Amino acid sequence: MRYFLHLAYNGLNYHGWQRQPGAISVQEKIEDGLALLLRHPVSLVGAGRTDAGVNAAMMIAHFDTAVPIPDKNRFLASLNGIVDPFNIAFYDLFPVSDNAHARFDAVDRTYRYYVHIRRSPFLYPYSLQVPPTVDFDLMNEAAKILLEVDDFTSFAKLHSDVKTNICHVTSARWEPYPADPSRYYFEITANRFLRNMVRAVTGTLLEIGRGKMTLDRFRQVIDQKNRSAAGTSLPPSPLFLHHITYNYI
Repeated sequence: MRYFLHLAYNGLNYHGWQRQPGAISVQEKIEDGLALLLRHPVSLVGAGRTDAGVNAAMMIAHFDTAVPIPDKNRFLASLNGIVDPFNIAFYDLFPVSDNAHARFDAVDRTYRYYVHIRRSPFLYPYSLQVPPTVDFDLMNEAAKILLEVDDFTSFAKLHSDVKTNICHVTSARWEPYPADPSRYYFEITANRFLRNMVRAVTGTLLEIGRGKMTLDRFRQVIDQKNRSAAGTSLPPSPLFLHHITYNYI
């Protein structure tokens, strides 16, 4: 039987979602917990592969088991108790069809990158302080250009193993944080994202907002398909996988 697992995690102390030799990953931590409860090895497939230090306010992952889980609330309580309870939270568990896939069935994913313009001792490291003179309206003009783009090579991590850098962005915009005019977030939605893509895009937009890059230059950077032409990749901790959309949940 296949189950979908709804969870969230603080990625600060993890080397990303994906299991890898010699590094602690979110996937490995959860797989170990599931194996302990189900008493057999478990392979967990996530909706995305967040980079090292990146957080997920929402993650969906699936796993298979022949062991029935009759009481999901009890199972979730046990999982929350044994799998890094300070940094990983499990919210829901539900059976799906055997061909349902957490990654391939996701229609789109939404990320948010948080920044603030007024110094605060409480927001670090989950929000990046930026100059108060940053032009958010101009950055939103640049963000509109992303909806016209298919090839995001200029914002992709070099030497990655992906077969294509084509992504379809359906929404990209800077928004003020509710009830606090000194805080903002950049929200971007697409069918898929490349490694480092959101942090590279956000870093380049901030160069525009600080007057270091024009809109015409931004278009040229995209057309060059050259990572070194784009802006600096921003720190990972203020980045959150915010939402994942499926047609059937």
